[in-house]
Amino acid sequence: MKKYKLTISGTKYEVEIKNVEDQSITVEVNGTPYEVIVDKEIKQTKTPKLVRSVAVPSTDQGANVKAVKTGAIKSPLPGTVLELSVNVGDKVTIGQKVLLLEAMKMENNIESDKAGTVTEIKVAKGSAVMEGDVLIVIGE
Repeated sequence: MKKYKLTISGTKYEVEIKNVEDQSITVEVNGTPYEVIVDKEIKQTKTPKLVRSVAVPSTDQGANVKAVKTGAIKSPLPGTVLELSVNVGDKVTIGQKVLLLEAMKMENNIESDKAGTVTEIKVAKGSAVMEGDVLIVIGE
């Protein structure tokens, strides 16, 4: 686990902590193992967990719905719109690229998960968007 070099009253010691369990600590001093009992229980620090929020689905209909005809295509992450690939009135199919979004210095194709007609484009080239913002509305 951890190694220490100690000098006590001029004598040098190499101490290695082998195991810590409840009140018992196994140490090795200059190659000789010892078991040390501590008066109180030793609480080991826990490594913090990174908890990530659930990503916003790309549509307001949910990812499990197949062939949805209407709804909004939402931004999956914050970024900047680099290019629009569709115009109002265009027919789109599922999987068709509708815009290019730059996020964290990477270009991301945003694809339609609906089939229908573009009824409204809520962003323009150069627009900054946040996660969950509506980008394009698809109608019948």
